[in-house]
Amino acid sequence: MTETNLATDAMTGTHSGPERTSQDAIETLVEEIGQRAKEAAQQLAGAPEAAKNKALAAAATAIRDRKAEIIEQNQQDVEGSSGLSAPLIDRLKLDESRIKSMATGLEEIRELPDPIGQVMAGWDRPNGLKIERVRVPLGVIGIIYESRPNVTADAGSLCLKAGNASVLRGGSESFRSSSAIVSCLRSGLGSAGLPEDSIQLIPTRDRSAVGAMLRLTDAIDVIVPRGGPSLINRVSSESRIPVIKHLDGIVHVYLDRSADPAIARDVVINSKMRRTSVCGAAETLLVDKASADSLLPPVIDALSKAGCEIRGDGATQKIDGRVLPADDSDWATEYLDAVIAIAQVDGVDGAIEHIGRYGSHHTDCIVAEDANTVSTFLGAVDSAILMHNVSTQFADGGEFGMGAEIGISTGKLHARGPVGAEQLTSYKYLVRGSGQTRP
Repeated sequence: MTETNLATDAMTGTHSGPERTSQDAIETLVEEIGQRAKEAAQQLAGAPEAAKNKALAAAATAIRDRKAEIIEQNQQDVEGSSGLSAPLIDRLKLDESRIKSMATGLEEIRELPDPIGQVMAGWDRPNGLKIERVRVPLGVIGIIYESRPNVTADAGSLCLKAGNASVLRGGSESFRSSSAIVSCLRSGLGSAGLPEDSIQLIPTRDRSAVGAMLRLTDAIDVIVPRGGPSLINRVSSESRIPVIKHLDGIVHVYLDRSADPAIARDVVINSKMRRTSVCGAAETLLVDKASADSLLPPVIDALSKAGCEIRGDGATQKIDGRVLPADDSDWATEYLDAVIAIAQVDGVDGAIEHIGRYGSHHTDCIVAEDANTVSTFLGAVDSAILMHNVSTQFADGGEFGMGAEIGISTGKLHARGPVGAEQLTSYKYLVRGSGQTRP
């Protein structure tokens, strides 16, 4: 089976031959894509900043020029995904505004400083050696993600900015949308004289392509999974390649007894309801029991009026009859929907204990005015992003000034928090001398 046949099968959802033949063909196809990416990465590593920026600008123009085509392909994806929940459909859907934001994101990445070649540190040794640590590309990055076609643009462009080739495996539900977007990115590469194979999309929905990617140790240097627990668990258990994880966003907002009531209300409403399907959306509200009677009523009222389902512990249910009972599963659930769980805790120590037990090390926020309490919270909570008196919806690489992100890494090795262009680099040491020999 040829690559063309596989791409056609992916679009139609059919198979052209026996399953074994299909699996062999997919394995071969992924290997070929990986080798082309490896060759492209070698060229891209030395590409001048001007060429990479030209490719990004041209890709942004192509996305704007072809927005009708992208929307048409996206509509077909949406129509074929009727079994998805409303939050996942929201993640999948593209409109003119989101496409405009996608193109603008590419231009913002273009304006970022080129991380490659940056001197991270430099020092002189007593023997006259001059040592520098400089940024270099990781090489080939495999990104496996679900639902959100805008990740296609973010991932491909960030990898390009950092001098990496990328192999993208988007969700089957966004296959047509991602294919149209990748076509724009590749046209941008071509117009800048860079190898188009620097950005490739696996042209099949077949899940076996994921396994083939995870075994491609001779071509892919890093795997970045972005999706639900089942995807993350599969990649973590099967991958023979180093993984930068993006886990669940079980995000907490803690309202301390010293919180400003108006700030508390506004931060909670925006954290939960601005966009419920993003990983930075608040899922659990913790409240200092010493001030729950005064802090919670306006917050609950505002959440209810905004259409949010509220679940809570017994003490919270007594405050407002609209609060439904919560059970233990609610504290460990990423709803990605207009649902929030509320628990009353024994001050900042109780909030820290609750987050340590149920949190996912993604993003957590404290609303408080007492400086010592804020310091205690920020020092003790072990999450990639910690916030004070600000909506958790700012947990986003674009809002951090990174242009965009591949995801929020909740691990501790290599990258943590928003993964932008700088986080998609490694480093090497340059040692310069004048003929020194070691005694």
